[in-house]
Amino acid sequence: MRVIGRPSPQVGLGDPRGIESSPLYSPDLAPVPVAERTWTTYNYAALWMGIAHGIPTYYLASGLIDLGMSWVQAVLTIALGNLLVLVPILLNSHVGAKYGIPYPVFARTAFGTLGANVPAVLRALSACGWFGIQTWIGGQAIHTVVGAFAGDGWTHARPLWGHPGTLWLSFAFFWLLQIGLIVRGIESIRRFENWAAPLILVVAVFLLGWMVSKAGGLGPLATEGSKLGWGTDFWLLFAPALMGMVAYFATMSVNIADFTRFARGQREQIVGQTLGLPITMTAFSMIGALTTSATITVYGKAIWDPIDLVSRFSSPVVILFALLCVIVATVAVNVAANTVGPAYDFCNLFPRRIDFRMGGVIAGVIGILMQPWRLLSSPELYIFTWLGVSGAVLGGVAGILTADYWLLRGRTLDLAGLYRRGGPYEYAGGFNWRPLVSLAAVLVLSLGGAHSDAGAGPFPADGYIPLLRPLFDYNWAVAFLGGIVLHAGLSRLFPAPGDRTAAPGGAPTAPAGR
Repeated sequence: MRVIGRPSPQVGLGDPRGIESSPLYSPDLAPVPVAERTWTTYNYAALWMGIAHGIPTYYLASGLIDLGMSWVQAVLTIALGNLLVLVPILLNSHVGAKYGIPYPVFARTAFGTLGANVPAVLRALSACGWFGIQTWIGGQAIHTVVGAFAGDGWTHARPLWGHPGTLWLSFAFFWLLQIGLIVRGIESIRRFENWAAPLILVVAVFLLGWMVSKAGGLGPLATEGSKLGWGTDFWLLFAPALMGMVAYFATMSVNIADFTRFARGQREQIVGQTLGLPITMTAFSMIGALTTSATITVYGKAIWDPIDLVSRFSSPVVILFALLCVIVATVAVNVAANTVGPAYDFCNLFPRRIDFRMGGVIAGVIGILMQPWRLLSSPELYIFTWLGVSGAVLGGVAGILTADYWLLRGRTLDLAGLYRRGGPYEYAGGFNWRPLVSLAAVLVLSLGGAHSDAGAGPFPADGYIPLLRPLFDYNWAVAFLGGIVLHAGLSRLFPAPGDRTAAPGGAPTAPAGR
């Protein structure tokens, strides 16, 4: 694992002194030396276990069931969505494991040395929104933990902006806790993920066993049929819901190279991610649905919030243990998924002025400014607006990068050229218009028809562009596939003068076998 600081000489960079003087170079963005690529299969499985075992994952099934699906339909939708998103994740993982470069440097191949800042900032803003959402949830857990010991005076403190003032205090404390981990660097994040990953699963299984025991069975939700059936009503909801599930990890499908750059080899990252993501997400969402089904029998209503459910224990010690596990697991999700990527992205904006740590702090501040408490205010806003829009934006970027690396360049890059102005990825003043035009086009196609049911969301009922309304229900797929087709097509029809799609002599500047 490369520790933040001055790197050792980089394979394939030629004279490191010439590269280190470039404005595109910084130690945090440099390729990870082969000797320092130490992540194993377990590290990648643990990474995804930690990310997937988050409270928002627990909420996913609840949102779909609230909209009329049965728990079986909801879990199947989530499972299929995660199998779909695994495809772009693995496709965009390859470059990290082969060349040791992070996502914003990878984006230079398609968008240009300066144009790469466009997809980098788009991805960073999406991650900042997720950072805010997870931080709000973690703050709620801290608020509940303290309330179990401090009493009603803490829980029902004077309201401020619609929430108890003590909740805002808990939110601020949790934010600072994560920022402290970020400034310690990427190695501390890896170690933290390894032991924190299983904790939330322990709590979830405990809650399921406890509620099923109290209810004398799984409860009515487990046996209740779908309000939508399996006919037209279900399929009309299924498409946008599936896109929302794919969009849940759309950020990681774009910047996964930020993690795979530390892999020992391709096998480790492929096997680890394949085992860690779809199985974990499906199992965890199913536990959430079945636990909630039992709460209907016990409490007379569905309790989807595991923090609320934990607070109903009579033993403060049990509450403390369970919610501390929730807090630790939420930190694991947030730091790995939502700060590592934007930290590199902001570093790419000003490599000489912003390092990994400062980039992470910037991401944390923007996450607060995006008001996560509003994004979680309704299933429509959370699934269709937030997940739908962010998923379409990042789906387009993922499609363009996939086409550029796999179809146009044949997985061969000029590694030194990625850090040099005037080199093979300069295009016109550092910008390649082909992926920028492709991205703009797919965003119009995928989001131009954005629509909501009357009164249920921020979009008009018929969509901004009624003709494109049906495409919004498939927004991520339209953006991802459209990005592949348009970028590959424009690059073939209008090849960039002097564009080199291979390193000098046609040989990749990376260690053999990676």
